[in-house]
Amino acid sequence: MRFLLDTGQRDFAGALRALLAAADTPAVIRDWSRGQQASGRALWSRLGAAGVFGLAVPEEYGGAGRRAVELAVAFVELGRFAVPGPLAETVAAAVLLDDGAGLAKRFLPGIASGGTPATVAFEQHGYGLALDGDAADVRLAAAPEGLLLSSGAGAVRRSLDPARRLAPLFPVGELLGAEPPWAEALTWARLATAAQALGVGLALLDRTVAYVKQRTQFGVPVGSFQAVRHRLADVKIALEFARPLVFGAAVTMTPPDVAAAKLGACAAAYAGARAALQLHGAIGYTAEYDLSLWVTKARALRGAWGAPDECRRVVLERR
Repeated sequence: MRFLLDTGQRDFAGALRALLAAADTPAVIRDWSRGQQASGRALWSRLGAAGVFGLAVPEEYGGAGRRAVELAVAFVELGRFAVPGPLAETVAAAVLLDDGAGLAKRFLPGIASGGTPATVAFEQHGYGLALDGDAADVRLAAAPEGLLLSSGAGAVRRSLDPARRLAPLFPVGELLGAEPPWAEALTWARLATAAQALGVGLALLDRTVAYVKQRTQFGVPVGSFQAVRHRLADVKIALEFARPLVFGAAVTMTPPDVAAAKLGACAAAYAGARAALQLHGAIGYTAEYDLSLWVTKARALRGAWGAPDECRRVVLERR
């Protein structure tokens, strides 16, 4: 099955790509890793103005309506440029806060504009740490009695990806609702993560192909070696198989399809990261080299919003 984007969707992707290419995201990522969020929040505001976060928000609250396919298009580009911040978590928060009443009116306009980054700690699903709990303006946590607006976050814990700053949320605050749509929020967050991973994998492949064309050994580019070509072809095939999984899941939005998309996209991105490290040689392992920003993100996204074993279980339950 072929999933082809229409003209509007392709133009949207192109506009985001141009915006992010001009944003010097490696510098933004390194600032964010040090806890300096000014450049990152400025980028978030531009993404909000471009309509990225509004794709998870109904029109009456400043969004474009729930548009899963366009959200996947946007998050592929966010992954391609390794944009930092609680991206999938903000999408999950938008779903959790969409009660069609007071909560939606209170929180969703800020989320749609990009001015209110949000994070979520899903204790009941085993996701106890909140991404960027120190930086988010809205911190949501699963409490025994329902959805809690946490009053703050504890000390930041560094993850494999330095730009993913994890922190436990305080178990005190305002109770927002007794029966929030946890399962729906999880599905949307997984789709966003899958699309991000696909974008990360595409960026790793592009960077590696460009590098092996320039790096020489025995007087010829290493990209001319058959073993190198086969390794990159395997990554390309994995990404091409992951792409229809992601966009197919965005069409159906069923938990098994979304879990399969996350499994396929994250596996492809991880394969791309391993190939990139091997083919770049020692320079690929240095934190100062920009490749590391994508390599660590590919590894971190693999376990975000559902590790591979959990996603396999969701897919197999349908069978």
